[in-house]
Amino acid sequence: MTSTKASQNATPHLPEDYDAQISHVLPYYSFFHQETIRLVKSLPSSPKIWLDTGCGTGSLVNKAIEEFLDTKFLLLDPSEGMLEQAKGKLSFYPEEKVEFLKASSTQEFSQELEEKPDVITAIQCHHYLSREERSRATGVCYDLLKEGGIYITFENIRPMTEEGITIGKRYWGSFQSAHGRKEKEIRKHLERFDTEYFPITVEEHLKLLRETGFRTVELFWYSYMQAGFYCIK
Repeated sequence: MTSTKASQNATPHLPEDYDAQISHVLPYYSFFHQETIRLVKSLPSSPKIWLDTGCGTGSLVNKAIEEFLDTKFLLLDPSEGMLEQAKGKLSFYPEEKVEFLKASSTQEFSQELEEKPDVITAIQCHHYLSREERSRATGVCYDLLKEGGIYITFENIRPMTEEGITIGKRYWGSFQSAHGRKEKEIRKHLERFDTEYFPITVEEHLKLLRETGFRTVELFWYSYMQAGFYCIK
């Protein structure tokens, strides 16, 4: 399987309409951000540096920035268009509070950071990668992270059985239909499973994260065909 598109931006939405569309496609999408922020708030100390890879239009950072007044946020995305949207959204904040990194996918990221992040988030961005690329991306996050730091990731998930995949797609399609999407749009979106994005099971995620070297690996969110994990280095 290949994911050339992933090195650019595999989202089916343009940067300018991404925020408007995503909540009609992903169940509980705003909760991914909300629970990520709550999780980071529950840590023993507030992060000094927070890197958000696959930052999209900067929605997570836009929510977190007022909650973490002493934290500097680094934003990374493979899409120049997404980064431009994020810059506009966060233009009120000074450079010492927000830094935009050069456009890059996680697995290809090589820019030198002045200081290792305490928190790295990857929300709905690595499932576009092949297994090898996802493993590389996870390794990059591990290497960048400060010792004792936390890595938080949400991804589309593969159910454990073929029947589960069939039911999961219907379940997810029903959500989209209830949020006003047309049948053709829903069908086109669900056809991207295993063609434009390549989900793995929860068990495979846990195995990958442990093998990467994280000392603590936990599943903390699961709904429809999406899951959230956190890991401590």
